[in-house]
Amino acid sequence: MSLASTSLSVSSSLAACCAPVTGALDTEAAETLAHVFKALGDPTRVRLLSLIAATADGEACVCDLIEPVGLSQPTVSHHMKLLVDAGLVRREQRGKWAYYRVVDETLSAIGQALEPIRRS
Repeated sequence: MSLASTSLSVSSSLAACCAPVTGALDTEAAETLAHVFKALGDPTRVRLLSLIAATADGEACVCDLIEPVGLSQPTVSHHMKLLVDAGLVRREQRGKWAYYRVVDETLSAIGQALEPIRRS
């Protein structure tokens, strides 16, 4: 059996048994989602998001986030900027302090984007 006929045989077998892949994310959605996951790729940022989500009123001042993560205010602010840029938190300036709130819609969208499409 030649290489060409083996290749043709394998291609025919795959075509017969495999359905085309559908329902996957388009390129733009995948890039957006990757940006969000990149922001969550640092344990400090995951912890900051968790700290904000765990507050009683759903928001936290940057001044309250410094001690729990053991980093300086400028470093915490940098991490928070990346979370804001990814759409995971909203920032509101109040006087000299910034307050942050988790964007629930983004967290829901992350989960929904990765759920497989169920076929009936």
